[in-house]
Amino acid sequence: MSTPTAAPAIQRGFRLRMLIALALVVCLPFAFVYTFLFLANTVGISLLEWANERPYHGEFYISPVLLTIVVLGGLAVQYRLGPQVVLNSVDARAVDRDSYPDLHATVTRLASQVDVAKPGLAVIDSSVPNAFAVAGGGGGSDGRSDSRDDTRGHHAHIVVTTGLLELLTDDEREAVLAHELAHLSNRDANLMTVAWLLPTITYYLAVAAFYVLYGFYRVLGSGTHSNRSSGNSDGRGLLVVLVVITVCAVLTLTVSAMFWLASVLFYRVLSREREYVADRAAAAITGSPAALASALETLDSEMPTQPDDDLRKLDGGTEALYLAPLEDRAFGSKELLSTDIFPETHPPTAKRIERLREFARERDGAGPETGIEIETEIGARTETEIGTGTGTGSGSESASATNPRPTDSELEEDR
Repeated sequence: MSTPTAAPAIQRGFRLRMLIALALVVCLPFAFVYTFLFLANTVGISLLEWANERPYHGEFYISPVLLTIVVLGGLAVQYRLGPQVVLNSVDARAVDRDSYPDLHATVTRLASQVDVAKPGLAVIDSSVPNAFAVAGGGGGSDGRSDSRDDTRGHHAHIVVTTGLLELLTDDEREAVLAHELAHLSNRDANLMTVAWLLPTITYYLAVAAFYVLYGFYRVLGSGTHSNRSSGNSDGRGLLVVLVVITVCAVLTLTVSAMFWLASVLFYRVLSREREYVADRAAAAITGSPAALASALETLDSEMPTQPDDDLRKLDGGTEALYLAPLEDRAFGSKELLSTDIFPETHPPTAKRIERLREFARERDGAGPETGIEIETEIGARTETEIGTGTGTGSGSESASATNPRPTDSELEEDR
C-alpha cells in the first residue's frame, strides 16, 4: 500500500510537467518564426543577389516586441475561441436541464465536490461511446457554477456521446464525468486548447505552400507552348521566377512540416501524461476506482465494433481529447497518417485499468477503521477517507450521519 505522501508527490510532478509544457507551447511559435527569419537572411538574401545580379547589404528583421504581441495574441485568441471550434468540429449540441436532467444533476454535484465552476454540457449524436472535456476563455470564469446552459455561456465544456449515455451504468457514467471534471480542475484541458495553435498554423501553411507550388507548375506547364509561339526570349526572367517561387515554397513546406510534426508529437505526448492523473483523481472523487475501470473496459471492448464512418466523424485533430482512444479502430491505420508516425494519444487502456484496480486494492487495504488522508490530483484540497475498506466502521457511520451526501435532484433544486 502506498503512503499518504504518494499522491502529493504525483501532483507536484504533474504540475511541473504542465509548467514545462506551457513553456514549450509559448516557445515553439518563436522558434518557428526565427527559423524562417534565419532562412530569409541566408537562402533568401542569396536568392536576391542572384536574381538582381548585385550584392544585397541589408537583412530581414522582426521586432521582438511585435513578435511577442503577435504570438501571445494568437495564443489568447486560440484560448478564447478554441473550445467553440472543437465543439463545432464534432457537431456537439448544447443540452439543457430539461432534456438531460440526470446528466446536469450529476455534473452539478461532482463540480461542487471539487469546487470548480459547473461546465457547459454538450452531446454528440453518435453511437461511438466516448467523452471529452475542453476549456478556454469566455464566460463562467468566476469559479462558481454557471446557471446558463448554452455552449457560449461557459468557458469549459464536458461533451458526451449518446452512445456513452446509453451503454454505461449510472456508476460508470458518474466516474467518466468525474474523469472529465478532473481534466478541467487540473487545467490540463486549458493547456490542450492552447497547445493546438501551432499544429493548426503549420498545417495550413504547409498545405498553402504545396498548393502554391502545385498551381505554379500547372500554370507554367500550360503556358509553355504559348510562350514559345510568341517568341518570348526572356529566358532568364522566367528562370528567376521559377527558382524563387520553387525555393520559397519548398522551404515553407519543409519548415512547416517539421514544426507540425514536432508540435503534434508534443501534443500527443502531453495527452498521454494527463490521463493517469485524471483516472486517479476520478477514483478519489467518486470513491470507486472500480467504476471507472469498468467503464474503460466497456469502452475498450466496444470501440472496435463501431462503424468506420462514425469513428471518422469524431476524429480529425481532437482524438487526443477523448476518454478512450480512437486509434484502436476497426479501419486500417493507413486512414490517418498520425497512427503510423506518432505515439498513441493515450496510455494503453489495459494499463490504466490495472492502475485503477491497484488503487482500489490500496484503498481496501486501509481497513474499515483506518483514516487515510488522500490528496487527489485535482488541486491542493485533501480528503480524509474514513473506513475506505468496507465503509461499515463506526467512524464511517458517524461521518455519514452528520454529513449525509445530497442527492443529485436535491442539488438541482437548490440551484
